Amino acid sequence: MATTLRIEAALEGAIARAAASEAPPRLASAMRHAVFPGGARLRPHLCLAVAAACGDEDGALAEGAAIAIELLHCASLVHDDLPCFDDADLRRGQPSVHAAFGQPLAVLAGDALIILAFDVLARAGAVAPARLPLLLTSVTRGVGMPGGIVAGQAWESEPEAPVETYHRAKTGALFVAATTCGAIAAGSNPGPWRALGDALGCAYQVADDLADAASSPEICGKPIGRDAALHRPSLVAELGLDGAFARLQSLVAQAVAAVPDCDGAKGLRDLVQMQATRLAPGHLARSAA
Repeated sequence: MATTLRIEAALEGAIARAAASEAPPRLASAMRHAVFPGGARLRPHLCLAVAAACGDEDGALAEGAAIAIELLHCASLVHDDLPCFDDADLRRGQPSVHAAFGQPLAVLAGDALIILAFDVLARAGAVAPARLPLLLTSVTRGVGMPGGIVAGQAWESEPEAPVETYHRAKTGALFVAATTCGAIAAGSNPGPWRALGDALGCAYQVADDLADAASSPEICGKPIGRDAALHRPSLVAELGLDGAFARLQSLVAQAVAAVPDCDGAKGLRDLVQMQATRLAPGHLARSAA
């Protein structure tokens, strides 16, 4: 609970700074709408948990990285919902940004959140300037080309897309950024933490495929059936519901096993396992049980 409150307060501070009195009021409102209320905030939780597991005592740099990553995630959702991509009018149980504010402000809100993310990271970097370049590199890999979120969305425009490559780019890459940034912020080697982010991120995308195929808008808080309607790469289409659910379980197990040995390893494994229980549509999880 304390970590959740910390994340929400830091996000509130970042949005408030962007929405200062001279800011265009409707754009400021669109940015706030994109960030609040949030989802599980798993990426910033993961970043902070890895930093703590690596012995981070101050936490200011890890917090900046965590908030930057969450802002980038929110920006990607704003753009992903646009009519030129998923054409989704619902996100997190409320109107998507373009549905509430129109397409021009949705594009600008997403862009502004991206810039705000790097502003947050740059400000936090003053705590440990020597670590900032590696943090920036890790974050940009998670969002840019050749294998970040932008690449993930671009695969949707290709005539064919390898499903696992698509999953790693669209979702896994930002999870890798979360785990590696947590380690970097704590002054640890980020290498051993990549596998955790990769497995957990891919698990989340498989879960998203399952939810799109087998859940409901009321549960998901967004439209379903978009993968089939838009001919998007999907593990459900490739393996069926049972095969995709088995892959999800395998990826969660990989994520738990990938937590490196450290003082905070047990707590982090418990966090991964706890979050994993929320992934699959409930009726599929019950069937497996």
